[in-house]
Amino acid sequence: MTGDRLYLYAIAPAAPADLGTGIDGAVVQALAGPQGVTAVVHEHDGGPYQGADDDVRRWAVEHSAVVERVWHGSGTVLPASFNVIVAPGDDVSAARRLEEWMESRADVLRERLDALTDRVELRVEISLDREQAATGHPDVMAARAELGTRPPGVQRLLRKRIEHLERDIADERARDRYPVYRHRLASVSEGLDDNARAHPAAGTSLVLSVSLLVPEHDVHGVGTVLTAIQGEEPATRIRYLGPWPPYSFADITGLAPPGPDP
Repeated sequence: MTGDRLYLYAIAPAAPADLGTGIDGAVVQALAGPQGVTAVVHEHDGGPYQGADDDVRRWAVEHSAVVERVWHGSGTVLPASFNVIVAPGDDVSAARRLEEWMESRADVLRERLDALTDRVELRVEISLDREQAATGHPDVMAARAELGTRPPGVQRLLRKRIEHLERDIADERARDRYPVYRHRLASVSEGLDDNARAHPAAGTSLVLSVSLLVPEHDVHGVGTVLTAIQGEEPATRIRYLGPWPPYSFADITGLAPPGPDP
């Protein structure tokens, strides 16, 4: 390879023969390491990808498309985060630096690749519709009954009070449901990672937002649990995404390859 730097997409046990193109049409290549560990990269002459939001979203999608191609072709993958760039060192090319990194961590990388073989990531978000969750609560029923007997100005205040009541009731129920639903999802997955940055849709209270690591042939078990939860709690709103490569479970924190020099 002759490029100044390398943009890293993923680590895999092997790469498909035709890796196609990646970000902005860059030709994607495989850089072989020891023990069947392969880096999927493209030659890169600049710094991190930065620009308008639309451009960043497009680059992220193109990055993910490469990871998915490798994942489908090899059955397992350790995805790299967007914008991981390997720089050359003193008298050492970027390719050699990456090779040395793979050599020094080959055992760990190989172990993690094996552990994720035929595993997929699913993302599940469960929330409660506030109005529906509070239906039948005596305080809400009393406030609604009072609406028709009050002048418009008081009605506005009552509607605000009802809104706050519904929020508090749904929030409390969501807190109660969290450990129960989390345990049920953990029982049908090999790994569970909470998404602390999740934001529920307007008018709902978040119960949980998690990523699940599941054997590909056992995905139906998650669907069975979610169907049961929906049947038990009509106010439940469920978002179910995937299957995807195991982004949340690659666990290469602290093992990242050498990046650009400061």
